[in-house]
Amino acid sequence: MQTLPLGTEPTVVSRPTLDVDRTMVGLDRAEISARLRDVGIPEKQLKMRTSQVWHWLYYRGVKSFDNMLNVSKDMREKLAEYFTIGRPEIIEAMVSKDGTRKWLMKFPDGNEVETVFIPDEAKDRGTLCISSQVGCTLTCKFCHTGTQRLVRNLTPAEIVMQFLVARDHLGEWPTPTGGRILSSVVMMGMGEPLYNFDNIKKALKIIMDDQGIALSRRRITLSTSGVVPEMKRCGEEINVNLAISLHAVNNAVRDEIMPINKKYPLEDLLAACRDYPGAKTSRRITFEYIMLKDINDSDEDARNLVRLLKQYDIPAKVNLIPFNPWPGSNYQRSDDKQIKRFSEYIFGAGISAPIRSPRGEDILAACGQLKSESEKMRKSELLKQQKSDGVIS
Repeated sequence: MQTLPLGTEPTVVSRPTLDVDRTMVGLDRAEISARLRDVGIPEKQLKMRTSQVWHWLYYRGVKSFDNMLNVSKDMREKLAEYFTIGRPEIIEAMVSKDGTRKWLMKFPDGNEVETVFIPDEAKDRGTLCISSQVGCTLTCKFCHTGTQRLVRNLTPAEIVMQFLVARDHLGEWPTPTGGRILSSVVMMGMGEPLYNFDNIKKALKIIMDDQGIALSRRRITLSTSGVVPEMKRCGEEINVNLAISLHAVNNAVRDEIMPINKKYPLEDLLAACRDYPGAKTSRRITFEYIMLKDINDSDEDARNLVRLLKQYDIPAKVNLIPFNPWPGSNYQRSDDKQIKRFSEYIFGAGISAPIRSPRGEDILAACGQLKSESEKMRKSELLKQQKSDGVIS
């Protein structure tokens, strides 16, 4: 683990800079306009003022109203009086030996999430892994996050803030028109995105808006463990790429390692994948498959995986993920030779099956390793910390 030196990352502050009740971040244009109207901005100015605020928040990435240079001083003062555009407190900023970055962010209620940026090998672009919940309700047996109880859903502001923080640290303001370092987003961090769909939808629409961050929906992937009722809605309402945490090819094994399968079994999940709107236009669905030794990595498992994908006629890509150990885990990573054999069989059947190189393992930033430090605190310690930070009296 390498903690970034001062000057490379922001200094940790003593209390959060984000006021969730007053922040403009995470609001859509109609909500920004309504708030401006509420503080006395004349009706005839609302459209212009809303566009200005939007531009400075999401194209320029400013963290202070004082930096909104084409807004009058009186207007900037009024905005600062009633609203904020701060960031969450950065408890810890780490960088792996492979260049992966992880930020532990703390919100004013004392809860924390982790966000990870994974550069590609050339380090000229990369993917941001965003969390959707504090903790998780799914209890997948191989996932570190799944050992943390669900605390709450993240708000649209808290979801968008993760993107803004990464952009801050990568120096990507104003929004680049090409050659972006932060080139794609995956909703694969802490939590199950489809159990927080409305907030995810709102946040992603802000990230995709072409007058601000302007990240294409083709560069955004939402990962789900298989919340079947919400999958169709996801395709119809935001139409981003879909990734499925599959990890097993029969109900018996998937029931054991992913309890959600007892509610939405493989047959229902694969039928929902077949019917996903993007799949009907030949956009491939990604199937995430973690390689667990002697659990799901046999030659027969590979054959059954191919059989299922072809049976349901799903345009697919399979990401094979070597298991990333974490303290207390009861599983082992499949042997490299068997992972390669598994991959070669699927490739041979005409389905792409790359092996994902583990990234950020030394800072517990790899797939399935995220877990907020707040979960490690006893409740009394957390309350004490919240009082110290002024979150509660």
